[in-house]
Amino acid sequence: MSATVFGTLKAPLRRGGTGLWICAALLIAAMIGSLAIGPVAISPGHVLGILHDALAGARPSGGDALRDAIIVLDIRLPRMILGVLVGGSLAVAGVLLQGIFRNPLADPIFVGVSPGAALAAVAFIVLGGGVAIGASDFIGRFGLVLSAFLGALTATAILHRLTVHEGRTSVAALLFTGIALGALASAGTGILLFLASDQQLREFTFWSFGSLGGATWIKVAMLAPFALLSFVIAGLLAHGLDAIALGEAEAFHLGINVERLKRLAIVAVAAGAGGSVAVSGTIGFVGLVIPHLLRLMIGPSHKKLLIGSALLGAAILAAADVVARTAVTPAELPIGVVTAFLGAPFFLWLLRRYRASLGG
Repeated sequence: MSATVFGTLKAPLRRGGTGLWICAALLIAAMIGSLAIGPVAISPGHVLGILHDALAGARPSGGDALRDAIIVLDIRLPRMILGVLVGGSLAVAGVLLQGIFRNPLADPIFVGVSPGAALAAVAFIVLGGGVAIGASDFIGRFGLVLSAFLGALTATAILHRLTVHEGRTSVAALLFTGIALGALASAGTGILLFLASDQQLREFTFWSFGSLGGATWIKVAMLAPFALLSFVIAGLLAHGLDAIALGEAEAFHLGINVERLKRLAIVAVAAGAGGSVAVSGTIGFVGLVIPHLLRLMIGPSHKKLLIGSALLGAAILAAADVVARTAVTPAELPIGVVTAFLGAPFFLWLLRRYRASLGG
């Protein structure tokens, strides 16, 4: 049975390598563009020269060269890396959610995972001794990410408990339960915001649609271990996710410990989505759109799907951040607005495609 199952994936896998190279090329282009494009335009060649000099330990002493180096290394580089980590984490979380729920409409923000992470993060700030988003204490900041992780973990576990029946979950059950969990989390966040100080209220606004503004190396360091944990666990689960796509009973007969796989996947989703929410707010549609695009490019194999989603999710969010920074200069759009503008039509198309599962 195993040979038959995975033999059906051979044709998509043949084009998988090309698809992954395309994703990698898009990511490199998006990263260079993120460093080059802005109110002060810097040519890609000059950006690469600045990065080369920085790696060699050299830095300009003054003039426009010093200005450009500060812009690239101190302002745009941490923001770009943060966007890459957030985009990759959210896309991988989407693949995992769609895999364990066997449902094409699973996305961290729609099923209540991101709102749950936001609730826990806000609770940590408001009730945790006044630790602010901009605080200089690294331990306090790490506590913020840890709280978001625990909030996302709780929301994902509740979602799984309420929606999965006999190893399956319907589109309607997933959407309605996700809406309910998101509403409860939003209500709790609203109550906490009522108790917050004026300074905290100003800091909380970025959670509404998400933003990479104020990115620092400390935020990168906060998110990196959680993103790495998510990527490592996801890579270990790839074979099991291929098997579980056929059904839990079939996966069990193929030697997959289904319950262990689900628990590990929930931890990986919570690490990626929770960490991302803590540093960038709630950003939707990345975990929904990217996996579907990759399935069209490289097929359903989760090994390549996870790698491609990490690459393409990072590229898309880095590119979306460029649009957010430059579309209404000198102001800045929330990056969640950009991803929603691109992802909402795709979501409507998916709803139309799967309307039979909703009873319509």
